[in-house]
Amino acid sequence: MGLAYRMAGAEREPTPLLPPPSAGEGGPAVRPGRERAAPHPETSQPGSPSGPSRCLSPPLLRRVSAPAERGGKRRRFEIAAILLALFLPSLPPARAGAEPPLSALTLVGPPAIVFKAGRDACDGADVPDAPARAFRDAAGAVAVFGMHYRNRALRGPDLDHLKLDCTVVLDSGEKADPAAYDDRSWITATWTEDGRHVAALLHHEYQANEHPGRCRATAYMACWYNTITAAASADGGRSFQRRSPPVVVAGAPFRQEVDQGRHRGFFNPSNIVSDGRWRYFLASTTGWDRPGSDQEAGVCLFRSEDPADPARWRAWTGTGFTAAFPDPYRAALKPSATCRTVGPFPGPVGAVVRHRTSGAWIAVFMAKAGAGFARSGFYWTTSRDLIAWDTPRLLLEGATLYDDPCTATAPLIAYPSLLDPGAQGRNFDDVGDGALLTYASLRVEGCAITSDRDLLRRPVAIRVWP
Repeated sequence: MGLAYRMAGAEREPTPLLPPPSAGEGGPAVRPGRERAAPHPETSQPGSPSGPSRCLSPPLLRRVSAPAERGGKRRRFEIAAILLALFLPSLPPARAGAEPPLSALTLVGPPAIVFKAGRDACDGADVPDAPARAFRDAAGAVAVFGMHYRNRALRGPDLDHLKLDCTVVLDSGEKADPAAYDDRSWITATWTEDGRHVAALLHHEYQANEHPGRCRATAYMACWYNTITAAASADGGRSFQRRSPPVVVAGAPFRQEVDQGRHRGFFNPSNIVSDGRWRYFLASTTGWDRPGSDQEAGVCLFRSEDPADPARWRAWTGTGFTAAFPDPYRAALKPSATCRTVGPFPGPVGAVVRHRTSGAWIAVFMAKAGAGFARSGFYWTTSRDLIAWDTPRLLLEGATLYDDPCTATAPLIAYPSLLDPGAQGRNFDDVGDGALLTYASLRVEGCAITSDRDLLRRPVAIRVWP
């Protein structure tokens, strides 16, 4: 979330990044003959950052009213947003690939509304609250996730004709037992091979301040314990179930009562992408300091051969995909390998897709002006291997959820994603020479970020240098 807390590992200087392994040596494949070309000045934008620093940013920010609010209290986001603007910490300079730029993304059309909360919601829990994730089911219909912790899907024959399905596919139990991993969960990534069996990654928040006796503090951020867990569907995403006991994909190596006073854990997984037999996703962590296991804050790259088995995800360590972050409630954990953070990301990655012609990876994310970013808005960066990324460039300027809402003169923007209606993969993890920048627009009243939100999309032209 990036508020007033010390991020473990923030003071450590980054060590040099090892050369990315070639296919078969533990890293994503790099297509032969795809070295960087000569510079293309037309891709640079005024004020493009050079060498941004990584700082912790909010994961899913949702302080909206909903019928299921605990204790009948109206929960607000504005306090967190204001604190964020005041206390966003600096982290070591992020690692970015050398110039020239690998790609150019250009907005080529105005925004169009996909979903409008005041018009299309089933109840008060229906607001865009995560980057959009899409897949095609066995019949070819499209399902899109990215709503609230009472998880519903937008469905339609294609991305152009989506409507919210009021069926709750996965609810949040708001349970006080942290070992149950069923407080509040958002479906934030999906993967299916056949359109029927769907694996999902969940951004799970244990909000200890809402459970009496579970946190020494009372503030939301001081008690927030984040974990990436898993769920699965056998009916094409019409319903999802968690295993019992729940499966932890990535968690902190300590229980929720440890290190209270700051946001802890892993959060905001990106969408899942494929490269040959491997599947990958990126996720953020606040890091930790533990004897024999110091994890720096930043973005970790995870890999698996089988997303249907959530226990098989492993994170990149700098030499291979061997770091596991299991459930600290099931057994005493020994000091373990930690992830080697990747990319020039100041916070969570909104989405990553692969350009079909060149094989390059393109990631989008939001950033606040400052700390290496000239202007607030959505940025993109490109990679050949998911490990080394080029300097981010501005795609859409605007105040984001990382900015102070009290000074906003227009709706905030958040949760960027790229979706190509013509994607060849069932999971929309590839793009051609165009895609739809899909994102949320959030109306502000004074210093309050309201639940009046729209899901928007804008066409983007994509060019990748050979």
